[in-house]
Amino acid sequence: MLQKSSTQASAEAFQGGGPRIALFLEEESGYWHVRRLAEAMRRRGAFVVITSLPRCAFDTEAPSGLDIPGFDGGLPDGVFVRAISAGTLEQITFRLGILHALRESGVRVWNDARAIERSVDKSMTTFLLHKAGIPTPRTRTVEGDAPASAYAAQAGRSLIFKPLFGSQGKGLVRIESPEDLPDPEAADNMYYLQDFVPPAGAMFEDWRVVVTRNRVIAAMGRKAGKWITNVFQGGGPIPHEPSTEMQQLASAARTAVGADYAGIDLIRTADGRLLVLEVNSNPSWKGLQRVADIDIADAVVEDFLFAVREHLRLRSCPA
Repeated sequence: MLQKSSTQASAEAFQGGGPRIALFLEEESGYWHVRRLAEAMRRRGAFVVITSLPRCAFDTEAPSGLDIPGFDGGLPDGVFVRAISAGTLEQITFRLGILHALRESGVRVWNDARAIERSVDKSMTTFLLHKAGIPTPRTRTVEGDAPASAYAAQAGRSLIFKPLFGSQGKGLVRIESPEDLPDPEAADNMYYLQDFVPPAGAMFEDWRVVVTRNRVIAAMGRKAGKWITNVFQGGGPIPHEPSTEMQQLASAARTAVGADYAGIDLIRTADGRLLVLEVNSNPSWKGLQRVADIDIADAVVEDFLFAVREHLRLRSCPA
C-alpha cells in the first residue's frame, strides 16, 4: 500500500550513467542506516562516497570553492545528509555552511541546511507548525530559569521539558512544579516547555511516520507503560497503517519545515484530537524497520534519486 511508488518515470529522468552521491554519516555512531542507504543507492546505479561533513573543507584553490572527499575537487550530483555530527557552535556553523554552499552550487541536498536548521531547533519547528495551522501541544520556550519557573508555577498543568537540540527521548523531564525544572547549567539556560498529553487509554501511545516529498513510506505505533515511548528508551514498536488524517498531517508537518524527508511524531489526545509532537529531519528507522513490510532505506533512496535526477535533468535543459 504505502510502498506504491510515485516515481515510475525515474528511469527515464536521467541519461548518461548514474548520479554521483555524497552520503554524510555520523562519525561517532553506528553504520546501520548508512550501510542500507548506500547499498540501496548502488543497487539503483548511483556512485556513492560515504564521508562526513567534518571531513569537508572550504578551499578557494578548488574551482567550486569546496573540497568534498572522493570527488577530486569537483562536486557530487546529490548529497544525502544522514547526520551533521555533534560539535561546538563553530563546528556546526561550519558544517551547515558547507551544506548551504553545496545548495548554492547547484547540488541537490536531502535535507538541506535550511530544513535541518528549522527542525533541529524544537522551538522553531513548533513555531512553523503553529504558523501553518498544524495542531501541536501548547508550548512556550523561554531563556532563563526565572521566566521558566514563573510559567511552570502559573500553568496549572503538567509540562514536559525538552532540550532544544535533542532526539531519541534523551533529556526529557516531566514538570509538575517549578522545582522539577532542570537547573540552568543542565538546561543550557533554555527552557522548551510543552504541555504533557495524557494517554487516551491504559498505555501511553504515539506514532512515528516517515514521509518524503512523494509519499508516506511507513509508520509504526509505539506503546509503553511510561510516558516516554521512544524505541531507544524501551518503547515497543508495533505495525501501524496510518489513517488518511495521519498521512495528511505528517505530510503537512514535513512541508511546514521545508524538509525533503522526515520522521513525524504524532500523538492523540484523550478527546481524540491528533497532534504533531516533533519533526525529525534525520530520522532513525531501525525500530520501524522491524515492523514494516517494506525496505524503508530503499524507498527513501528511490525518492531521493528521483529528485537528484530530476534536478540534473532540469539543469541540463536550456532556459
